[in-house]
Amino acid sequence: MSLAKTASPLYASFEGPVSTMYAELVERARSQGQLLPGTPGSLALRERPGSGSYWYRRYYPLPKLPQVEDFVCTQEDQAAHDAMSSRIESAAWCQEQVRMLRALGMQVADKDAALVLVEMHNRGLFAAGLVLVGTLAYMAWLNEFGVHAVSSRTQDIDLARRHVLKLATPVSFIEAVQATGLGFFPVPGGLSPSAPSTSVKRPGREGLRVDILTSGTALGQVVHLPELDWHAQAIPHFDYLLTSPRQAAMLAGGHCAPVNAPAPERLAWHKLYSSTRRANDTAKAEKDLRQAATLLAVLVERDNIGLSTTAKAVPEEVLGAARQRLPALQSLLEPHPQALDEVERAVHGIAFR
Repeated sequence: MSLAKTASPLYASFEGPVSTMYAELVERARSQGQLLPGTPGSLALRERPGSGSYWYRRYYPLPKLPQVEDFVCTQEDQAAHDAMSSRIESAAWCQEQVRMLRALGMQVADKDAALVLVEMHNRGLFAAGLVLVGTLAYMAWLNEFGVHAVSSRTQDIDLARRHVLKLATPVSFIEAVQATGLGFFPVPGGLSPSAPSTSVKRPGREGLRVDILTSGTALGQVVHLPELDWHAQAIPHFDYLLTSPRQAAMLAGGHCAPVNAPAPERLAWHKLYSSTRRANDTAKAEKDLRQAATLLAVLVERDNIGLSTTAKAVPEEVLGAARQRLPALQSLLEPHPQALDEVERAVHGIAFR
């Protein structure tokens, strides 16, 4: 009798009501306009001797940080008071929905990430074309597809742009991240310690890091982004990854932040490529591989997509990496025979293109 261990399925589908709850949350978040950072908070009336009374929004930006107050309006401005009251009520509803979805197993990033994503959203960077990539994009797609998989955790927020962002006026990236109050500081970028910074990081060994990336043929090349008054690190085949991004959403902290994410099939193929380029980081390579396999299984089984069709647009080097990873994919996709068949046909089709 064989005692060989059978691979476990890479994902499981949520029940219908969970996906319905998520869809309602995303729809409401997209209609809200600007999002309130931190906890929803409450309105407090403050009197200033000799100058009248004023309404402030009182909230916590992060746990363990002091409560802060932001000016809202004068006591007489009822319209502004009511508008902020409505926003606070909506933020509280959103926070409760995210809490329930997290408890049910949906992917939710932490509160530090929420502050960054909210700031990027409120400054119009996602509307201008900024794209969320990396593990957070993978997490967003799991939620969009209504599936549960191994929880992903990351201390990186990877943001990318292929073309110049369509901003009316430049937005300083460093000012945007420093506005979160998280104490971000620039860290060296590219392959040379003297190269301009392409990333910022919170203090501490495990502090959150935000990387700005772009397309380029030479890994580590530093590219100036004038619209952000910042620099980005070039990643090979990001031109493929960032073509035709889709609207998505990222659950983080108590927020649902509207974002752009790479098309899921492009994200899956590029993660296979990335998994072969991490010779010095086996853990990240394996994480990329598993994320790619999970997305490929979901695309075939949930979205009825033909991988051979998507492979036609994939660069030869990226497909070559997929072929290199085929034995490991065959092991991971054993519980997903239809997806495995699609992957094998797509990969074996390389020689006939």
